[in-house]
Amino acid sequence: MPEGPYEAQDPSPVRPASNMGMLQTIEFVDALRSTSNDHLGIDSRDLGIVLHVMHNHVGGRLTTMSSLAAASGLSYGTAFRTIEGLIAEGILVRRPRTTTGRSFSLHPSSELLRRWQIFAGHTRRLIEQASGDGARTQGKPVADIAAVIPPPTVLESKLALPRGLRLLVHADPTFMAMNTLKRQFEMILGVPIQSKALSIDRLRAEIVQNGQRPGSAYDIIACDLPWFGDMVQRGRLRPLDDLIAQSDMDISDFLPDAMASARRRDAQYGIPLLSTAELLVYRTDLLEAAGLAPPRTAAETLAVAKAMHAPERGRFGIAWNGGRGTALGHTFMVTMAAHGQPIVNLERVADGFRPEDMTEAHLRPMFDSDAAHAAADYLQSLLSVSPPGILSMTWYDRARAYASGNTALAYAHTLLVNLFERDASSPAYGKTGYLPQPTGLTGRPISPLGGYALAIPSNIAPDRVAPAWAALAALTSASAAKLFMTNGSLASPRFSVNRDPEVQAMSPVIGIVDTIARQGVLRAWPRPPVPGISALITIAGEELHDMLSGRKSRAEALNSAQNRAETVMRGLDPV
Repeated sequence: MPEGPYEAQDPSPVRPASNMGMLQTIEFVDALRSTSNDHLGIDSRDLGIVLHVMHNHVGGRLTTMSSLAAASGLSYGTAFRTIEGLIAEGILVRRPRTTTGRSFSLHPSSELLRRWQIFAGHTRRLIEQASGDGARTQGKPVADIAAVIPPPTVLESKLALPRGLRLLVHADPTFMAMNTLKRQFEMILGVPIQSKALSIDRLRAEIVQNGQRPGSAYDIIACDLPWFGDMVQRGRLRPLDDLIAQSDMDISDFLPDAMASARRRDAQYGIPLLSTAELLVYRTDLLEAAGLAPPRTAAETLAVAKAMHAPERGRFGIAWNGGRGTALGHTFMVTMAAHGQPIVNLERVADGFRPEDMTEAHLRPMFDSDAAHAAADYLQSLLSVSPPGILSMTWYDRARAYASGNTALAYAHTLLVNLFERDASSPAYGKTGYLPQPTGLTGRPISPLGGYALAIPSNIAPDRVAPAWAALAALTSASAAKLFMTNGSLASPRFSVNRDPEVQAMSPVIGIVDTIARQGVLRAWPRPPVPGISALITIAGEELHDMLSGRKSRAEALNSAQNRAETVMRGLDPV
């Protein structure tokens, strides 16, 4: 057998394609070696050590000195000297495993993770070019790669949390991503993680019950943004300002309204973990085929939904939250906002409303307003173009109905758009448009801000506060937020993450949310974090459900809602 392309029995010339393939392979390997030297800044002999540490870091596995030496392919003496040299250079970090410091683990430093991110970007570009897909990336500036956020690094010291870190969270894609990444975060924090994930109503009930215990059963709890007014007034959350002041957390990187939602009386009680926008989604292909423009008002939305409504073909006009209680209560609250009025009498400001009650008058329920009547009429009209079972539909159901092709339009939180943005089998995949809430009356374009912030319970043991804060800061960091995004979530509260080139490539909705946040369209006041808001949502969800199911007239339902809500608000403790 010939040893190379030129040692052949056949005297005919070697085909140019064969020669080109060999040259491409040589050039690729040479370029990869150069990239490794330029961007990782390590000797090629040390690459095996770095690969092993990175592999374990991402997989959440422990790396010890002896295991790393064994995996290096070097003799033990050479391996130990090389590892010590990488530690001295700041490429690897050594973290004590015990209080004596005699046992330790090895991890990639933040500098190595930064270099690795750049190296990985250049490597992917080389692969694309070698495979023939490089034309679309050749013009991409190197600055894009440098702007990519690297993975989170380990804390310098393991958290001093006996029994591990205890979390109470919401059962949604971001927190499910956190659970998927549990081993990696246990490696980062240095302690086991115990996490309880509950649905929205059960989560709130558990937070309330936890606040009544002598000592908190959790170190960190996830709060829906509108709950902060209630939770703070009841004394269930610890203020974080002193902890923030002692840290290097960049508050300006968070969406301003997300931070404001977790603040009360100029004190910060939570740090946003995920932020979502409630938008109107629509099938671009169906509307285009019918010659219809995307709807921007309530009247246009109803008209488009009617045109798209075709039950005989298994397709309905629009999906929304009609389920009794919390689901419908949220729908009515944000629909009122789209008609120009929050559910309570918040103070008007130049760009809308102040999302906090400054006086008792700002807590007056507004079920007797023109906006409330118009919102109720709008929901009543939607019944005729909605799928069967609409009065039991909740957040996941409406997103699933749209993703499966059963509806042409839907109100949807960006938290759940991965159901059709990342599922190529969905009829809506790659064929979805996004708009702010359809407006009515004097309403201006808005998208209600949704999401959760992490908080520390006020009844946490004092010796657990500092390590709980360290864990909270790590879980809400830009690196962690990106990790959640790449593992199933599409809801980041940080500008830097939303601008990350790799994140933006995941879905067009990320850039859309970032844009509307900068334009002042994504707002907190449609779901204001004021005391009593949870009760008002429940009241709205019950009374409007009675109206939509035919048990009450509009006047009866809204009058009853107003009376019940005023009773609740009068019974609040002094602010």
